[in-house]
Amino acid sequence: MTPDSNLNLRLAQPEDCDILFELIKGLAEYEKLTDAVTGSASQLQEHLFGSIKYAEVILAEIGGKVVGFALFFHNYSTFLTQPGIYLEDLFILEEYRQQGIGKALLTKVASIAVQRNCGRLEWSVLNWNEPAKAFYRHMGADILEDWQICRVSGEQLKEFGVRS
Repeated sequence: MTPDSNLNLRLAQPEDCDILFELIKGLAEYEKLTDAVTGSASQLQEHLFGSIKYAEVILAEIGGKVVGFALFFHNYSTFLTQPGIYLEDLFILEEYRQQGIGKALLTKVASIAVQRNCGRLEWSVLNWNEPAKAFYRHMGADILEDWQICRVSGEQLKEFGVRS
């Protein structure tokens, strides 16, 4: 399906952080991870637009209403010796799915990766999320079965960081 002709993709601005944080909570609800959301819109604003910019966001709007987003940041491939882009989140409100908005957002992030001479674009998908996996495969992505995510966070990270 092609995106709605009223679809507008744009970079997020500081005044978008409240609605963006609401979308993040919507994503957490969809992924059954609402307890994992511990941040705030003000923290998000600081991290996106403060003195150090940790990530970037593209918003999808239809008729002036924000209906989805893609949040991404740079990483680096030592094997390619090139920067890459990691897509942290891609989310579309349920009533706006199946309209090509996800494809438009993913294509936009990929075009940014190409413009910035990145060697790859990568992201993670929950193993139970078959609709997302089918969509990503349809878009041409490989799902790497041999790789798994390792994570240290919260108190464990604090302890991990002081080990000798």
